[in-house]
Amino acid sequence: MRAIDTNVLVRLISRDDPKQTEAAEKFVTKGAWVSQLVLAECLWVLEAVYELDNRRIGGAVEMLLAHRDLTIQDADVVALALVSFQRKPALGFSDCLIMEIARKAGHLPLGTFDRGLGKLEGAERI
Repeated sequence: MRAIDTNVLVRLISRDDPKQTEAAEKFVTKGAWVSQLVLAECLWVLEAVYELDNRRIGGAVEMLLAHRDLTIQDADVVALALVSFQRKPALGFSDCLIMEIARKAGHLPLGTFDRGLGKLEGAERI
């Protein structure tokens, strides 16, 4: 299966450049894999550059998880991170994803200095 980079994923969501959006759609129609790193970078771009709020970030993740042509790395982990993010959006999606990756790998507690993240089950505030 092919993989895509952050800029392709951003284009699929933002649709702000018709030529690149069309090229991205054409590329992924044969199926494309999205790594967790690309997902995290993409969401950062959407928040920092496109100024999407937490509700729209969550909506973008939902759309990507349901996309017929995309395979998200460890989609089950991403879906669990989305649930945590929807409950506590102030944490940020990346923190929720870090927690769920650690949980799936069986490496808990997750040590953190972050007060918000430290309140999640499985985290330990240092």
